[in-house]
Amino acid sequence: SQTFWKKMHILGDLFLIAALYSMRSPKSDHFVTYRRFKDMDFTSISKTFWKLHEEALWNQLQLAIDRHLNPILNPQNAHRRFKSRAFYDSLLRLSFSQVTDLDPTRRKIEKLPQQMRDFVSHMKRRNYQVLIQSPNATCGAGAVNEKEPPLLLLAVKSTHLNFKNRQAIRQTWGRVGWVATHRMNGGQRQEVGGYIRRVFLIGKEYTRNSAWNVSELLQMEDQLYGDILQWDFDDTFFNLTLKDVLFWKWFTHQCGQTRFVFKGDDDVFVNTPNLINYLHDQLEKPHADRTMNEFMVGDVIAAAFPNRVHQSKYFVPDSFYEGLYPTYAGGGGVVYSGQLAKRLHKISGRVHLFPIDDVFVGMCMTRLNAHPTHHPGFLTFDFRGDEEKELCAYHTILLVHKRNPTQLIELWDELSKTRSQCLHVPLRMSNKKTSLLG
Repeated sequence: SQTFWKKMHILGDLFLIAALYSMRSPKSDHFVTYRRFKDMDFTSISKTFWKLHEEALWNQLQLAIDRHLNPILNPQNAHRRFKSRAFYDSLLRLSFSQVTDLDPTRRKIEKLPQQMRDFVSHMKRRNYQVLIQSPNATCGAGAVNEKEPPLLLLAVKSTHLNFKNRQAIRQTWGRVGWVATHRMNGGQRQEVGGYIRRVFLIGKEYTRNSAWNVSELLQMEDQLYGDILQWDFDDTFFNLTLKDVLFWKWFTHQCGQTRFVFKGDDDVFVNTPNLINYLHDQLEKPHADRTMNEFMVGDVIAAAFPNRVHQSKYFVPDSFYEGLYPTYAGGGGVVYSGQLAKRLHKISGRVHLFPIDDVFVGMCMTRLNAHPTHHPGFLTFDFRGDEEKELCAYHTILLVHKRNPTQLIELWDELSKTRSQCLHVPLRMSNKKTSLLG
C-alpha cells in the first residue's frame, strides 16, 4: 500500500510538472509556464523559482497546495477549481497544518528570525476587518459626477504617520477628478484625459506616544479627503503583501469598470500626464481588448536571487524559501489593468503568502501565464549620473522612486513650468528585451 501511494505521488508530481510547463490560454487561470511541455528540459526545473522538492518551508507549503489541486491525486477537487473562495481558504489552512504539524517543520520554524516567525504565525490568514472606508467613495476618492468610467485608480501604500507624504501626493501627481493632458499625434497636438481616483492602503499601527491617537487622526483625514482604506492588521514590512491581497478583493467588489490601477509607495514621484498618455496609447493598440487581460508594466526584474544578508529588511533565509524569484515588477510602482487586478484576486487564493510583496505578485502572475512588461520610464534606482539636472529630465519618465514630500511639491511645480518647453520630448525608450527566466 505504501509503495502504491508513493508511486501515485510521483506520478502526480510528474503530472503537476507537465501542468506547470504546459501552455495555456491567456484567459486561463490554470498552471502555467514559459514554454511548451514537449520542448521542456526537466533538468531546468531546479533552476526555476517554483521548486517542487525542496525542504524550505514556503516551497513545502506551496507543494502541499499543488498536490491538493492535482487531478490525479485528488480528482474530487478538479471540478471545484475557481468556484468557491471558501474552498481555497480552507485549502490554505489545510495545507499549512499538514506541513507545520510535523516535528521537523516546527523545529525549522523555531530557528527562523523573529520577524519571519511572526509572519509565519499568521501567513494562512487573509480575512481582516475594514476599519476605515469612506461610505461616499466606493472606489476611492474621485469626481462626484464622472461622465465615463475611471481611467486610473491610484492605489498608494502608506502608513499611519506618513500624513505629509499623502498630503504632498494629493497636491501633486495624485489629484483626482478629470485630468487633461496633451500629446503629439502625427505632428498635431491632441488633448486626451481621463478620470482619476485615489486611495491610500493602510494597516494598523501602534505608537508609544499616548498623546496621539493615530486612529482618530486617520478617521478625521478620511472624513476630509475620503481616500483612506484601512484594515485591522499590523502594518509591518512583511505584511505589505496583505495590502495587495486585500486590495485586489476590495477592487474586485468595488471598482467595476476602472480601466487601470497604479499601485505604488508613498515616496515616489509620478508624471501623471505622461502616464495618462501612455495608457491611452495602450488602449489604441490592435487587440487591446485581449492584451488588457494580462497587462502589467513597470521596472521588471528577472531571475533574481533571494536576499541572504541578515541585516537587510529583504532577508529571506534559505530554510524559508529556495530557488530563484519569479519575474516581477518592483521598485515602488507598477501599473496594471483592472481586468488583471480581478484575475490576481482570483489566483492569489492558490498561492501561499510571501513576505516580499513584489515577489508575491510575480508568483501570482506566473500562475496566470502573464508576464510584466519592462518600461525604462520607471526609474526605481533614480537617474544615472547627471541626467536629473537636464531641463526636461522629468518629462521623459513615468516614475522615479525615493522622493520626500518637499521634493514632490518642488518637482510638480517645475514640471508645470517647463511643460511647454518640453512638449516634444519623448518618453524614455529601450531596446532591451526582458528575460523570462525564473
